[in-house]
Amino acid sequence: MSEGPKLYANKPKKAQLKKFQDGHQKAKEFSTPSSSSTMGTQSSSPPQPPPPKESFARRYKFVWPMLLAVNLAVGAYLFMRTKKKDADIEEEVATPQSTTSATATLVEKPSPLPPITQVVKLREPIPEDQQRELFKWMLEEKRKVKPKDPVEKKRLDDEKAILKQFIRAKSIPSV
Repeated sequence: MSEGPKLYANKPKKAQLKKFQDGHQKAKEFSTPSSSSTMGTQSSSPPQPPPPKESFARRYKFVWPMLLAVNLAVGAYLFMRTKKKDADIEEEVATPQSTTSATATLVEKPSPLPPITQVVKLREPIPEDQQRELFKWMLEEKRKVKPKDPVEKKRLDDEKAILKQFIRAKSIPSV
């Protein structure tokens, strides 16, 4: 019975297969010196495969360090991302308070030195074609944004309406 399944051009009947198997078993009984009672018990129950020698964890022991490293990296990434968001929120909250206190101190103590003025360099005006392309790009980016609440949706719609007016206008106002 250690032979694999046989492929036939025409499928034989069950009776023919039984005759073949019975003849095959009798040939084995005559060739082996063992008793017929042990042979009968072996043929009635198929041999069970031996249990695995190693556990699942031990067979794949090279996976565990990699899995641990990946989990650690993902955890660190998520931790740093949330920490960065918290820091940005704190900076936004702290900035208005610090500017008001700085202006209050400037008003109270006038400095003896005159303020330093920087020379503003004038740049060439942007051609209307490029401005229209820029407005179109800005409109596309506004369309990609998903608003979180109705107030933000209304603000985005207003901005998109203004951009559309600039794109449709015959002349674009210079800034």
